Amino acid sequence: MYLGIDLGTSELKLVLLDRQHRLVASVGERLTVQRPAPLHSEQSPADWWDAMARAMARLQAGQAAALAQVRAIGLSGQMHGAVLMDAAGEVLRPAILWNDGRSGAECAELEAACPRLHAIAGNLAMPGFTAPKLLWVRRHEPEVFARTATVLLPKDWLRFMLTGERVGERSDAAGTLWLDVAERRWSAEVLAACGLTEAQMPRLVEGSEASGTLRPELAARWGLPAGVIVAGGGGDNAASAVGIGAVRPGEGFVSLGTSGVIFLTSDRFRPNPASAMHAFCHALPGTWHQMSVMLSAANGLSWVTRLVGAASEGALLEQVACLSPEQRERAPLFLPYLNGERTPHNNPHAQGSFFGLTNEHDAAALGWSVIEGVTFGLLDGWHALGVQPGEVAGLTLVGGGARSGLWAQLLADAIGVPMVTRHGGEAGGALGAARLAWLADGGTLDQVCPAPEIAATFSPDPAETARLAARHARFRALYRAVEGLFPVG
Repeated sequence: MYLGIDLGTSELKLVLLDRQHRLVASVGERLTVQRPAPLHSEQSPADWWDAMARAMARLQAGQAAALAQVRAIGLSGQMHGAVLMDAAGEVLRPAILWNDGRSGAECAELEAACPRLHAIAGNLAMPGFTAPKLLWVRRHEPEVFARTATVLLPKDWLRFMLTGERVGERSDAAGTLWLDVAERRWSAEVLAACGLTEAQMPRLVEGSEASGTLRPELAARWGLPAGVIVAGGGGDNAASAVGIGAVRPGEGFVSLGTSGVIFLTSDRFRPNPASAMHAFCHALPGTWHQMSVMLSAANGLSWVTRLVGAASEGALLEQVACLSPEQRERAPLFLPYLNGERTPHNNPHAQGSFFGLTNEHDAAALGWSVIEGVTFGLLDGWHALGVQPGEVAGLTLVGGGARSGLWAQLLADAIGVPMVTRHGGEAGGALGAARLAWLADGGTLDQVCPAPEIAATFSPDPAETARLAARHARFRALYRAVEGLFPVG
């Protein structure tokens, strides 16, 4: 039995996985975000540990026999967060999260202080990453910065509580900007630009390696055997990829969650920071991944559902499905940048807009425009990945938007590769964490990481791909036309 722990922003989730790939149990505990000032986003690590204790108590109440068979624990978690600890292991301030936007000025400072940043880290400096957060702390909370002995990412702080070890792993560390991503080791050069040293960083392991063992007192409290291994684990998207079997070059997924992600596994480091594409280590040795990220995906569908007063997102999509091809062709174009945009524009000031509204347009037309606009945003991200024809045979579709066959087909047509949905894909990072635990316990990649059974396949229609390409060209021209009109303040 293997225990997967996924520390998200809104929920801490635990799953138990057996060696027949059955999810024996799953429990979740809600988390909240604190926003003490504009652009600030924080959580107390103590709240994570309290949620962990509650979740384990629930598992123990219902699955005591299964917990007694656990051989290893894996970790997945929200990336980029900064947990600052002193020499005694005490947390110095609330964790600054991935969606915190306070460090814009520090990003420019880091780019200037480290001209080789893009070559080393493979990514632009953005407020979401960890390094600019520490520059902000150095400037605004110098007494906290001076006492900082160790900086841990969120899931790695959980590991510290579980094992007493200050250990990180490479897929998550790649999201700090302090990692030499090609060499898979800390960069003394980038750390020095932030006033830090490697001594303040955790020891690094691969996601499928053992990082320590569970503290004996916790094993006794939760009814686990002595000596349970804690695996390196992975950042949330890398762990999700392990969970759906996207572990070999050319395998990947599209996530239609609140935000949108295209994740593609690679056997080498392939950065493209000019297009705000992320290039990170995967959670497996000798493997990397590329990732395009848009900030509003399924969130756009939720927004337009409220806007038109539809009963639900599903009800609106039923109306959209009744549109004729001609009505879809005459629908407005929609720029989906309700929360700014990352890949490929790196423009926090970008905003959403409808273009081409007429009296004939109704709720269904606006619904189509939104899912088409989000799809075109993902297509821009796909192009930023630099994928060659024939390199990718298909992509797995995950996230809330994956429930819509209409949207799945639209994505397949636009991107030009098949989309598949899979049974059990909703387990996400927690399942990947459990699989990484299994690998750390001696399992092989073929044994541990098969792709879950396909639920449905959506193959591209070449005629639709060509039609959408013409609409996409207008979409891109629209962004260029209005880019200079977005308010900056």
